[in-house]
Amino acid sequence: MISSVHNVAPLPPLGEADLNRLQTLLDKIPEPLEPLDISMLDGYLCGVLLQPTAVPAGAWIKHVFDIDGRPLSDKWPGLHELQGLVQRRYRELMQAIAGRQWFDPWVFELDDDAAPLECALPWVAGFSAAMELFPALMNMNTPDSLEPLAVLYAAFDPEDLEDADDLLAEIETLEPPSSLDEAVEDIVQSVMRLADISRPLPKAVTSPKRPPARRGPPGRGRF
Repeated sequence: MISSVHNVAPLPPLGEADLNRLQTLLDKIPEPLEPLDISMLDGYLCGVLLQPTAVPAGAWIKHVFDIDGRPLSDKWPGLHELQGLVQRRYRELMQAIAGRQWFDPWVFELDDDAAPLECALPWVAGFSAAMELFPALMNMNTPDSLEPLAVLYAAFDPEDLEDADDLLAEIETLEPPSSLDEAVEDIVQSVMRLADISRPLPKAVTSPKRPPARRGPPGRGRF
């Protein structure tokens, strides 16, 4: 359970070299498999960790290597290293969510003309994939989940949100983030609010606040 690591010292985040290596390994996965990229991976892992019951590693990790869960050969030379890096990030996020602590989502500035929600879209797409594959959180269908879900799903084109009238109505009430920093903060706060629903703590914990200074990304813009 997530709460079991609440008092464990936080893990050091993956560094620039780790993230570059992780993306390189994902890029090397052979066709026809369609692996997640690192921003989608990050949103996907958060979606997995927010499920009310822990998802076994064997059920979720195969979708990292291929979105449809097609198997990656055990003999693929980068498999062990890739699994290790993915599991490290999984544990980082697990500890952050359990302790309701700030984490840096892997959201990258695309270019000068990209809107904040456009930059957040790959992360949200990964989160959405987890919700489709593991629907227990969505099936809880609690009123308190509507706003944080709307904040995240606002990154999608409304036409992509079929049969989600309540969600679309809530999205229309929201002001879009004015900066990438604001979009990132919206992601973290939404994750923690959903965690309060699906993985409530025994006692109230203050919502995470952005640290005064935050590290930049590994040559891909900034978080």
